[in-house]
Amino acid sequence: MFGRKTSSSEIQEINQPTRIADDNFANESLKADNIQARELLLAELDPLLASKLSKDELEQHIEGLFNQLADRKRWLFSEQEQRNLISSLLDDMLGIGPIQVLLDDPSITDIMVNGAQQIFVEQYGRLNKSDVAFRDEQHLRHVAQRIASFVGRRIDESSPMVDARLSDGSRVNIIIPPLALDGTCISIRKFSEHKLSLFQLSESGSLSHSMAKFLEIAAKARLNILVSGGTGAGKTTLLNALSDPIEDNERIVTIEDAAELKLQQSQVIRLETRPASLEGNGEVNQRDLVRNALRMNPRRIILGEVRGAEAFDMLQAMNTGHEGSMSTLHANSARDAIYRLENMLLMGQQNLPVSMMRRQIMSSIDLIIQVERMRDGKRRITEITDLVGLENDTPITQNIFEFRLHQDHEDNSSSDHSIASPANHSIEGEYVQTASINVSFLEKVRYAGLAKEFEQCMQGKP
Repeated sequence: MFGRKTSSSEIQEINQPTRIADDNFANESLKADNIQARELLLAELDPLLASKLSKDELEQHIEGLFNQLADRKRWLFSEQEQRNLISSLLDDMLGIGPIQVLLDDPSITDIMVNGAQQIFVEQYGRLNKSDVAFRDEQHLRHVAQRIASFVGRRIDESSPMVDARLSDGSRVNIIIPPLALDGTCISIRKFSEHKLSLFQLSESGSLSHSMAKFLEIAAKARLNILVSGGTGAGKTTLLNALSDPIEDNERIVTIEDAAELKLQQSQVIRLETRPASLEGNGEVNQRDLVRNALRMNPRRIILGEVRGAEAFDMLQAMNTGHEGSMSTLHANSARDAIYRLENMLLMGQQNLPVSMMRRQIMSSIDLIIQVERMRDGKRRITEITDLVGLENDTPITQNIFEFRLHQDHEDNSSSDHSIASPANHSIEGEYVQTASINVSFLEKVRYAGLAKEFEQCMQGKP
């Protein structure tokens, strides 16, 4: 044994703990240098001067300060480490901190911050943990306050929840302690810069070509349409697509909590709700805006999401000369959507009999489109439903199109779960037409001069 040479693998094993200790020490040292550099740079920065500079000018200014401090303090940052530090400072000063890089990634659709160290993203329909993190809860809270200030709101213990909209249109919800027990939570639904048409959605598999043509005719014929689905199912994306066929000369009023709709027509009036002030004054809710919209002589009203007493005013509008109006609602099926609307009507008119509520719903709405984000991450239209009428106060509906699921199985062959990729589910199915041309809104289609086009669509002709 004494005469045997030590192998290279044994040398590696002997040296490995030392190298790990050295790496840990180097990482801790770099982290300490980063913290010190941030603090000194912030101390050197003149806030008044920084506020007057463009992003590029501010970046150059910080870089100059860094070089001066690096010479004095004898920092040994690599070029990449220096860029990362300056980029981090810029994101804190001008953006939304470490999650700015996630916001800039077009493949990410949702960002969920569950405290300072847990950040998840949705990418290609799959949820993954990000390696991005905040320094601590104080850093996270500072970013949350910046986001709230962007829209003139504040978040603190007296007002621990806020809904906001970023400059790019992304929706943000923030909730802080004491309501969020494990630290500040931020949920961001990113705003897509590219508006998709019905036929582009068809190409992506969200609906069939025949369904896209049918919905184009429905929008042109001024049918009242309700888009139903769960959170993240693609309701707003579909509502945007449904607005495409609307003629340019129509006056449209949109009403939203956080403006997301991107209508291209020349006469679009965008209204947005306003929360109450800290004193409890000045709140403007959706019902107020719907009532005001009726005085603005609109041809159509598009309500981003109906979820309360405004449902009564919306249905009244659909019944009194504002055909072609649209809205979305959270429900699991077309029939569930009808019952949810009943509950909302009770919020606005508590003494309204159920029979009258159902008559109001069935006479106001022509179509309910059910959308769903399925297990493979793809968003699909699963039902297009015609509200036929009432029989002994029971709603009668018929599906015109539906998605029929044939097979749904999970693929566990991939061992690499560390990167974002489509969900390991494979869904096989087909879009099926389940009704003929005899629909309850046929007269509206004829009145719009689209009877021949509609007949060809229902017969599957191009």
